Amino acid sequence: MKSYQKLTTTQPAPCQVEEEGAAPMPSGHGKLAPWWVGSGLLVAAVLLSTITVWVLRQVSGGWLSPTPPPKCLLVPERHRFDCYPERHVVVTQELCESRGCCFIQSPPPAEGKQGVPWCFYPPDFPSYTLESLNQTALGMVGLLVRRQKAYYPRDIERLRLDVEFETDTRLHIKITDAANPRYEVPLDVPRVMKRAENPIYSLNFSWDPFGVLLQRKATGTVLLNTTVAPLIFADQFLQISTSLPSKFLYGLGEHRGSLLHSLDWNTLTLWARDVSPTESFNLYGAHPFYLLMEEGGNAHGVFLLNSNAMEVALQPAPGLTWRTIGGVLDFYIFLGPDPNMVIQQYQQVIGFPAMPPIWALGFHLCRWGYGSSNETWQTVRAMRNYQIPQDAQWNDIDYMDGYRDFTLDSQKFASLPSLVEDLHKHGQHYVMILDPGISSTSPRGSYWPFDEGLKRGLFLNTTQGQPLIGQVWPGSTAFADFSNPDTHQWWLENLQQFYAHVPFDGLWIDMNEPSNFMDGSEDGCPPGEFDSPPYTPAVLGDSLSAKTVCASAKQKVSVHYNLHNLYGLMEAKATASALIKIRGKRPFIISRSTFPSQGRYSGHWLGDNRSQWKDMCYSIPGLLSFSLFGIPLVGADICGFSGSTSEELCTRWMQLGAFYPFARNHNTQNEKAQDPTAFSPAARTAMKDVLLTRYSLLPFLYTLFHRAHLQGDTVARPLFFEFPWDVTTWELDRQFLWGRSLLVTPVLEPGVGSVTGYVPQGTWYDFYTGSSVNSSGEMLKMSAPLEHLNLHIREGSILPTQKPGTTTEVTRGNPLRLIVALSSRATAWGDLFWDDGESLDTFEKGNYSYVVFNVTQNIFTSTVLHASTEATKVTIGTLSIFGVQKPPSKVLLNGQEKPFSYLDNQVLTVSDLGMSLSQGFSLQWL
Repeated sequence: MKSYQKLTTTQPAPCQVEEEGAAPMPSGHGKLAPWWVGSGLLVAAVLLSTITVWVLRQVSGGWLSPTPPPKCLLVPERHRFDCYPERHVVVTQELCESRGCCFIQSPPPAEGKQGVPWCFYPPDFPSYTLESLNQTALGMVGLLVRRQKAYYPRDIERLRLDVEFETDTRLHIKITDAANPRYEVPLDVPRVMKRAENPIYSLNFSWDPFGVLLQRKATGTVLLNTTVAPLIFADQFLQISTSLPSKFLYGLGEHRGSLLHSLDWNTLTLWARDVSPTESFNLYGAHPFYLLMEEGGNAHGVFLLNSNAMEVALQPAPGLTWRTIGGVLDFYIFLGPDPNMVIQQYQQVIGFPAMPPIWALGFHLCRWGYGSSNETWQTVRAMRNYQIPQDAQWNDIDYMDGYRDFTLDSQKFASLPSLVEDLHKHGQHYVMILDPGISSTSPRGSYWPFDEGLKRGLFLNTTQGQPLIGQVWPGSTAFADFSNPDTHQWWLENLQQFYAHVPFDGLWIDMNEPSNFMDGSEDGCPPGEFDSPPYTPAVLGDSLSAKTVCASAKQKVSVHYNLHNLYGLMEAKATASALIKIRGKRPFIISRSTFPSQGRYSGHWLGDNRSQWKDMCYSIPGLLSFSLFGIPLVGADICGFSGSTSEELCTRWMQLGAFYPFARNHNTQNEKAQDPTAFSPAARTAMKDVLLTRYSLLPFLYTLFHRAHLQGDTVARPLFFEFPWDVTTWELDRQFLWGRSLLVTPVLEPGVGSVTGYVPQGTWYDFYTGSSVNSSGEMLKMSAPLEHLNLHIREGSILPTQKPGTTTEVTRGNPLRLIVALSSRATAWGDLFWDDGESLDTFEKGNYSYVVFNVTQNIFTSTVLHASTEATKVTIGTLSIFGVQKPPSKVLLNGQEKPFSYLDNQVLTVSDLGMSLSQGFSLQWL
């Protein structure tokens, strides 16, 4: 029986900030691009800038400025909404008051903090007036008028307000120019045909100044109140603020940090950027969606459908300000009322994720710097030799000739086609990297991808109509314009030509922010409103073109200024379409840059992390955030990409990574190998064992992905999703669940033999032994020697598992073992989705089996709700029932007596069932 030590309920420490003896922090750009300046220098520069600005403020204004007007003194500090958000500007009283705002100096903030704004809106700052409001078939339409200009150029004085009560739990509010069309995100969203009949929300408006007041009917909780600060809608500056009903806010990616955002004057920037994951930086993707927990356990979500450069300012009021520099204000609000339902409702708008092939859920291995296909092959053979599970072998850019897409190094990677053939013979798969930057320097006629792309006009162009040339791995490059449908055809043709030589199974699309080793282009960027807008959000590098292309670059659909954050999504869409046409099977794609709806086309990895304990720790909030964003196929580079790992770190990380939905060990060049075969026998065995555990759980994991595809359930799940009434869970991000049933508590610190984790109220069973632990909702200290990962099954669950093999193909032929975790009422439920693992649209076409398992009154039943021939190929071999209070006298399978075993820890096991998955059956214990 495993022993647990109960502790007082305190939160685990946040991820470590510094590590003694840790490797230095290289690789701002994952592959050590020459332009990278280390993050430490950047942080130091930002800090120095902050101090300088503060000192200048003292010189310019001092502390003895005139007493502010009474209306300004009435605004509490935490309710001060920033009127002068420009960075690197010494905000003086003169500058502030020129905007008609209040100026009150505050002491400088603590290190790394932004602090209370000195320049903020007075209560009577001019805003829009709601001039008219009329009913429509779906909701309302109104006219907003601004009679006094704000302080950004090209104020739009008349706005159209559209409100649609789309469903009882979804509200759509859109504000745009009443007279002229504006850029809107080209995303397919559902169109409703009738107004919601019984919405669980009530909507009211303030007329002058205009404001939205949204409440939850059941509790009266105010979810949105936009009267807290003025609405500003200029051509290149759109801003709207709201109060928040609590401080428990999640989402707003992509950033590195805790799952729960701080509201202590915290600004989050959304602008796709190639930079090694670092706290406070805008990272690879943009996800303008947040989920917020309300008092009592209800939840709601808000999505701003806008792809322009954006920042979201959080403050302790609690309050939030959306600031974007283009497009329209197009909001969807999701009322839940529980967090699982909020995410489902969000995905009803952006689209449900694709069903991955089963092999995508196996273990993937990669590194940059194998050096040759023979060395790659050697690693694959070593994994097989030690019988360590592996489903996919990857290559980074070193397989290419001169780092050019769609080429093969004919010297070092000559045997790659033979390697791929060998992988396929062993039921394994091959994945390769592709970048969107196309080499532009090869002699004319020698490099078809560029020649043909140029001929067809498929690249991003400068304002002068010539291909924009930047610098990426092959040197000078042009950038494919994936907003152009013709580019999709060209992309397909390139992939078809390469597939004829190397029949790859999946694609890894990298550098698609898009990344550029220089700012803008070889010729810089032209002056103008796109590259030098009136307001630039707080982007890393202080410029929209920092390490990417010019915002003024021309694309088929619009200017890059509008489309930048969509680049990765558009490439993923083109790539998924191409893979379906080439292979005729479910596509497997992992993308670095992402945007809402990306889950329909690809998964995501969390970027070029480091081999440090802190990076491993931060991977959990990273993967949980992407669960919120509708991209369930997500993981971090196991053992870290840059720097050298240690055996202990890599062992612990392999244990955690075995429970990433997407599990890949990836490493950079010029570092020691970190695949499982590279370590001592003890570490290698621990890594192998945890991968075998993952493979045993593939039927359960695959079923979770089916539920994600079907209705938007999360796969990796924060604890608060299942226990929203337990406020302790709201801040937890060092543990997570698979679905509702399996609790993962990894070790995230060096040199320890135990781990402290929160166990929510109820009975939980040790995954390996079936021993129970009863928790009232408390922190428990669990034994965790280096070879052990703590896994617990929630009472009332039934997990379909399988005898693991070294590939998903081998595993799928083995007998199933069903693990039943009885509740305190001796009941349990579970399900299993089963198909051929790779064909397109199996659920939609009816080519699948779906089986429901249930336990009541000591009777287990397996009920086949839908059957296909695939289910006849697999048998249910074993039933393990945890929590059987008394030793049974006999067990009956379909009425026939069956031998069994019963252990003192209340585990009943019935083996050799030999029941086909395609046939229902019952088992009773007396």
